[in-house]
Parts: sequence; structure tokens; C-alpha cells
Amino acid sequence: MFKHLLIVCVLLTSGIAQAALKIQHWTLENGARVYFVENRTIPMLDLNVEFDAGAKRDPAGKSGTAALTNTMLARGLAQARLANGTLEPAMSEAEISDAFADVAAQRGSGPGTDRAGMSLRTLSSQAERDQAVLLVARLLSQPSMPADFFQRDKARLLSAIREAMTKPESIAEKAFWRLAYGTHPYGFEATVESVEAITRDDLLAFHARHYVANHAVVSLIGDISKDEADAIARQLTTRLPQGKPLPALPAVATPKATEVRITHPASQAHILVGTPALQRGDPDFFALTVGNYILGGGGFVSRLTKEVREKRGLAYSAYSYFSPMEQPGPYQAGLQTRKDQSDDALKVVRETIANYLQNGPTEAELKAAKDNLIGGFALRIDNNRKILDNIAVIGYYQMPLDYLDTWTSQVARVSVADIRAAFKRKLSMDKLVTVVVGGSEK
Repeated sequence: MFKHLLIVCVLLTSGIAQAALKIQHWTLENGARVYFVENRTIPMLDLNVEFDAGAKRDPAGKSGTAALTNTMLARGLAQARLANGTLEPAMSEAEISDAFADVAAQRGSGPGTDRAGMSLRTLSSQAERDQAVLLVARLLSQPSMPADFFQRDKARLLSAIREAMTKPESIAEKAFWRLAYGTHPYGFEATVESVEAITRDDLLAFHARHYVANHAVVSLIGDISKDEADAIARQLTTRLPQGKPLPALPAVATPKATEVRITHPASQAHILVGTPALQRGDPDFFALTVGNYILGGGGFVSRLTKEVREKRGLAYSAYSYFSPMEQPGPYQAGLQTRKDQSDDALKVVRETIANYLQNGPTEAELKAAKDNLIGGFALRIDNNRKILDNIAVIGYYQMPLDYLDTWTSQVARVSVADIRAAFKRKLSMDKLVTVVVGGSEK
């Protein structure tokens, strides 16, 4: 019996992955953008509601405001009277948690650099779904942000920052972003000083400015119709006010090659090399994706791992990736190695990248990369959560609706010449910044 059920589940999952994902899109009268995929394979609904409310929007000198605001959304609900006279009661954090548990729903949240919001996974049956959606709608629009919980969450964030300041990997990552982005908002970080400066009023002001209907992006996938999706999107955003246009971010400045070394007592040195490189919607995306699989994104078959690990035994692994964002996100290569080997390992990384920029991949490497990326694409969309994450990216960054349908064909079209040209446009050895934490003490 179990074997038969397993086969059915595999077939259903495979059907989702292989079928064309028809993303339906429309805009509500309040300005909220809606993206929806109907999927009847399981009786569930997954949704995201996101806003231009990431860390890039932190007020000057108060980095951490976006993160604290998002965290505080579920700490309590204020009493509210709707336009029709209905009075919605206040709720405590415990009552909110119990209400989600009563309908077996799961709420999630988490601010990023560009965007922030809330997610929900619920049964698609109307009674359970309606209660869960109503709760999310209220959390987004009516958070009470109790003062005692604010002090608790602020203390937790300060504790996490202090702990991160002792970890070499965190020190390296923070230093890399500061070095790569300078005074751009992407380069700002939450510090003890910036978080201590944040007040509860700052959170209320941030929420009022950024959690607004006309900046909302609602993404849904599940066992509902388009009409039901439309009604849910309206319910999620109807309580939200209209917001003013947000200021444009400054342009990302291209850094010059710089190296920073930070002492640390750890036995391993942490090395990061990279630069701002890729934004969402860039036509070089697929060439860079395929090319980086060969350079450092393909695990043990990548050049960086072969050069650093297999040929020289300098590290267990080495990696690289492009992280596209609203403005050019980073290209980053990294590894960990023994302190006394850090200079040698860094030299190999730089030489490998330089050689790749000069000569590009071979045809054999290209074919292997394409085969792996195309063959593994189904695993990128083999459940609702993964599909929803992709829909949310498409919606927030306003990418083509057929992005997932054409992904494999776009990869298949990439040539060696495309990769060489794209890498030369995006990377240059004289623009790579380097951070070494706990390196050689020579």
C-alpha cells in the first residue's frame, strides 16, 4: 500500500515539474500585483505577500529597522474597526499562534535585502483557508508591536549581532559587503550601534511607509480557482493603506581591486573574492548561470574545486555564485583553508578566475554543464514551495511570465562565446575585492 502511494506522489510531483507552469497575472484596483498558478494535485494553498521593505530601505544610521519591523508583525494585533462597522478584536502573540494551529496553517516571514513580507501555507478547504488568510491580512495591516516584545526582540537581535562578531564566516561576509558596496544601502549592516538607536516609533513609521497596498506583490499557488485567488488577494491587501512612491536607490559604484585582512584566532582562514555584478532581468543571466556552473557553481566538477581541492589539497571545497538583485548583486567566490595555506589558496583562486576570464570554458565543459542544469531543472520546481519562491521572484522583479517555461531552452542556447562575452562584461580582475579573515600571519 505504501509503495503504491509513493508511486502516486512521485507521478504527481513529476507532473507539476514537467507541465508548463501557467502564471496568471493581474493588478487590483488598489495597485497590488497578483501572480497565481493553479495546482489541483494537493489540497493546499501556498502564498506570499511581499513589499519593497527589505534592508535596503533601513533609515540612515538605523540598520536593522526592516528586520525588526518584519519580526514584530506577529507579536500582537491591535483592535480595529472596519469600514462596515465590524470590530476586530486585539490578539496576543499566543492567541495568534493558537489561531494558526487551530487550522493547521503555517506562517512564515523573513526580510531580505530587497524585499520583505509574510508567507502562508494552509489547507485549501474554505473554512480553514479563510481563517488563515484573515489572520495574515490582519498581521500585515494591524500589528500592535507591543513595547515589551519590542525590547525583547531588540535584545535578541543585539545578541545575535554580538555573537556573529565572533564568527570568522560572519566577519568575512559583512566585510565583503562593506568593501564591495561602500556607501550604497546594500553595503550597510545592522550593528550594535545602529540597532540600539532604533525605537518602537521607528518600526511604526517603517511599517506605515512600506507595508502598503500599492507596493504589495501577492503570489499564490494551490488548489483554488482564479476567482478565489483574486478574492484572497483582495482580502490580504484591502486593509492596507496607499503609499507614496519610494525614492530610487543610488547606483552601485564599481569598486577597485582591494584586499582586506582581518586577524582571527580560528584555525581556518575564510577567503571571499568578488564584486557587484548582476541584477535581475539582465540578458547575461543565462550565460553567467551556465558559465559559473563550470567555474565554481558545479560542486566537485567545477574548476575552482578541481584546482583548489583535487590538484593541491588546499581546501575541502571552493565555490562561486552570482546573486542577482534589484541592483547589481554580488559575484562571490569563497573557500576555507588552513591559515598557513591561505596565501597559496588565494593565489590559486585568482589565477583560476583570471584564466577563465581570458579563455572561457571548453565545449566539453559547456555540454556537461548544460546537461546537468537542464536535467536537474525539474528539482527546482518539484513542490509548491519551490514554485512559489520562483513566482515571488518573477512577480517582485517583474520578470517575464514564461521565465520558468523557457528556462531550459535559454540554457540550451548558451554558447562558449556567450559565456566569454558575458563574463568579460561583468567581471574584471581589477574590480575584484578580497577579504581574508584569519589568514596567514606571515
